[in-house]
Amino acid sequence: MYKSEQLTLVRQSTKEFAERKIRPHVMEWDEAQIFPIDLMKQLGEQGFLGVLVPEEYGGAGLGYHEYVAVIDEIAQVCGSIGLSVAAHNSLCTNHILQFGSENQKQQYLPQLASGNFIGAWALTEANTGSDSARMQCVAHREGDNYIINGSKCWITHGKSSDVLVIMARTGALGTRDNATAFIVERSNTGLKFGKKENKLGMRASETAEVILEDCVVPVSARLGNEGEGFKQAMKILDGGRISIAALSLGIAKGAMKAAARYAQERQQFGQAIANFQGISFKLAEMATKIHGAELMTLHAADLKMEGTHLTKEAAMAKYYASEVAVEVATDAVQIFGGYGYTKDFPVEKFYRDAKLCTIGEGTSEIQKIVIAREVLKEYPIA
Repeated sequence: MYKSEQLTLVRQSTKEFAERKIRPHVMEWDEAQIFPIDLMKQLGEQGFLGVLVPEEYGGAGLGYHEYVAVIDEIAQVCGSIGLSVAAHNSLCTNHILQFGSENQKQQYLPQLASGNFIGAWALTEANTGSDSARMQCVAHREGDNYIINGSKCWITHGKSSDVLVIMARTGALGTRDNATAFIVERSNTGLKFGKKENKLGMRASETAEVILEDCVVPVSARLGNEGEGFKQAMKILDGGRISIAALSLGIAKGAMKAAARYAQERQQFGQAIANFQGISFKLAEMATKIHGAELMTLHAADLKMEGTHLTKEAAMAKYYASEVAVEVATDAVQIFGGYGYTKDFPVEKFYRDAKLCTIGEGTSEIQKIVIAREVLKEYPIA
């Protein structure tokens, strides 16, 4: 398992920040569905919003192992903030980093890495979750501009973002290479914000509808060439799946730690319930599943750093870690018993937050499709 002095320092500094700045407000933000923009600015000042951005563009210039550690440690305290940090880093910021022109990088990356800008990434639509080739959001070129019309849903930071990467269809419905990515600024008069979702979990991470009505963007706002948007998005999602795996890992760890401590404090029949086999076996299963999820996540991070094809491994890590998060959080509530069903203890929130990990950035079912396709490529008919 990859370790370094730098990784240890990053993990420790993230943990300390989360304890000081996030933990005291977790339930307040969750109950009121407050997206703490001021906290995002502080995260930017600490380098947590530009983890993967090179120093020349104002980022921390770190790698995916450090990035996994940051998301993991934050999610152990609050899944909502972990989700927001992940979406900002791996989706919007990373898309511009990987596919933006030099001018685009210089214009946007320092602002995103510092937290001066909050980023959003808009692919999903109401009727085209995984069927991106049939997007109804369209962009027509008129001279030196594109006119974008349509809407996007389930967009993290959809209402509060300063800059969005938006995928729009520029080709015929259902055809290959029919999507293009654009950078759209919040100040654009054609950009509007619709419904903010009232969610089961991750309630402090804003999720909202984005509406584009005759939204005019210059050709210079296009990311790469026309028709490359879908291919770009798939590459971004490979890295994004590592993010969700790390997020899942943190939620699972947070739930297990709370359950392990409670099991040693809670007395029944004259002894701690941790001494009962029914409880101790649950803790053993939690720890084993988490260890497996962590190894898969770090392996995917290894491949990402090597520049190796990682579609299968990233999907595996995301699929397994997200399912583990749900299983561990469920068992943690069970260990707490009735108390676990109340908001006085943290496992209730881990339980609610965990479910999103099996849905966002590709459901568990989609991950299985991706994995199976990659396996079949490895073993073609002779």
